[in-house]
Amino acid sequence: MTVRIAIPDLVSPSYFPAIAAVELGFLPDATIELLYPVTKTYEQLREGQLDFVGGAAHAALYAFKDWQGAKLLCALAQHMYWFLVVRNDLNPKRGDLTVVKGRRIGAAPGPLDGLKQLLKRAGVAEVQIGPVPGAVGEKASFGLAAARALAEGTIDAFWANGMGAEIAVRDGVGTVVLDARREGSDEVKGYTFPALVCTDKTIRERRQLAMAARQAVVEAQRLLAREPERATEIGRKLFPPQEAELIAELIRRDAPFYDPAITAPAVDSMNQFARSLGLLTRKVAFKQVVWTG
Repeated sequence: MTVRIAIPDLVSPSYFPAIAAVELGFLPDATIELLYPVTKTYEQLREGQLDFVGGAAHAALYAFKDWQGAKLLCALAQHMYWFLVVRNDLNPKRGDLTVVKGRRIGAAPGPLDGLKQLLKRAGVAEVQIGPVPGAVGEKASFGLAAARALAEGTIDAFWANGMGAEIAVRDGVGTVVLDARREGSDEVKGYTFPALVCTDKTIRERRQLAMAARQAVVEAQRLLAREPERATEIGRKLFPPQEAELIAELIRRDAPFYDPAITAPAVDSMNQFARSLGLLTRKVAFKQVVWTG
């Protein structure tokens, strides 16, 4: 029986351990597919149409109220993992979030939660945050669609993954103003992280599969940390040509964050963030969020 794993962005270094787990054979009979946006991905997990999801951990709460019915199996990587990129003709400076005041920022459902919160904490108001033109139905990556929209001038900035940021910078159209994972405050870093998620039903009825999926991600993380160049062969199979040749370098940069552990402080931080958004209505114990079996 085919095991269906979905991610909301195919060309993303932070979801790449899930892709590698499938493409390098660590989880036999599994397929990887793109299903955007992450809120829809988790809804299909809830409805039993998917076996596993790789996505922003906090976004599971859009489909699983107060963590009822789903568990995080492991982290695909650590910390909130998006970049704020601003169009170069606006003269952006690293770390200066005020440049986006009054501007149009493209962001996807789910990820935009972190952007709104960090801008609020920084006292930056009067921003327009919305969809990226062309991102709906995008075959490969929200980040790539965002980089194109930035170049075309239909948005002033975007909040997306490392590949989208890299393309915008290399093409000379954008500047990274914030790398949340490396430059954000401890609070910002702790808003969310990419995780492998499944339903409680899968854990109850197919415990061995849940364990195998988690272990497959761990093995993929270890291999990518040792040999980031292995990402290129996968990229050439799944990505557009330019991104296929860039992915190994981005994996090399992100490898220090490829740690599957989900700690109690990480869950506490994420849940506090979710409660501030109204996604979580009560305190929830660690064991109700993370499967440790």
